[in-house]
Amino acid sequence: MSLTDAQWARIEPLLPDRIPRRGGRWRDHRQVIDAIAFKYRTGTPWMDLPKRFGSWKGAHNRLRKWAADGTWERVFTTLLAQADTEGDLDWIVAVDSTIVRAHQHAAGASKGAPADEPDHHALGRSRGGLTTKIHLAADSRCRPLAFVLTPGHAGDAPAFPEVMARLRVPRPMGRPRTTPDVVLADKAYSSRAIRDHLRRRGVRAVIPQPADQVANRKKRGRLGGRPPAFDREAYKQRNTVERCINRLKQWRGLATRYDKTATIYLAGLHIAAIFIWSAR
Repeated sequence: MSLTDAQWARIEPLLPDRIPRRGGRWRDHRQVIDAIAFKYRTGTPWMDLPKRFGSWKGAHNRLRKWAADGTWERVFTTLLAQADTEGDLDWIVAVDSTIVRAHQHAAGASKGAPADEPDHHALGRSRGGLTTKIHLAADSRCRPLAFVLTPGHAGDAPAFPEVMARLRVPRPMGRPRTTPDVVLADKAYSSRAIRDHLRRRGVRAVIPQPADQVANRKKRGRLGGRPPAFDREAYKQRNTVERCINRLKQWRGLATRYDKTATIYLAGLHIAAIFIWSAR
């Protein structure tokens, strides 16, 4: 998978200068990004990258360096800002999560990980083995807006505030926009804390109640209060986040986690998102 000319025209101005602070010139950015995308799209080991991409070590080092200094995330965020400025982001946001099986190569990260790398490396052990959970928000056109990584056994609801906190789209003037118009989520997100969080921010929540919550409210009679508002028609759009997950998992290096650190795996998600948003 390679960048088209149109995609490269969007991305090139957002990348660092080709002359690093130390040493000689970097290899061509476009070739390196194509190499990294090929690795994640196919799930191939680094050492098996085709020779047309040049040194695999150079591509891996660029991935690691730009993950540590936030370059991948900045490019992704800037593409979101451009779409928002051009009116291509409607702020009807769906939230969900997906579990990714971690390959045995993902275990055993060295101690020299980036400073913001979590101690658990977003890996959790369950009956299915090592897994990572991707929590994400998507727009109404099945495009990713924010990512949060946790160990696979973590719950969905506790990660919701962090997903919302990661949703920051800069604007030409004023503060970044952080507040959707509507948030769509399934029953796993039906909690008083989440509904209150959205209500305080003026966001309309479209979240169904699970049967046990409905039964408990009815059991309490008047003390149970009124049922939360639920727009069944609007909820039909929640599948956008599931379709976004399907798009991301077409990249085999993301559908199975091979990266030892959460920082690098998150960079892979940002790169896939960059390809999606630059192709709009």
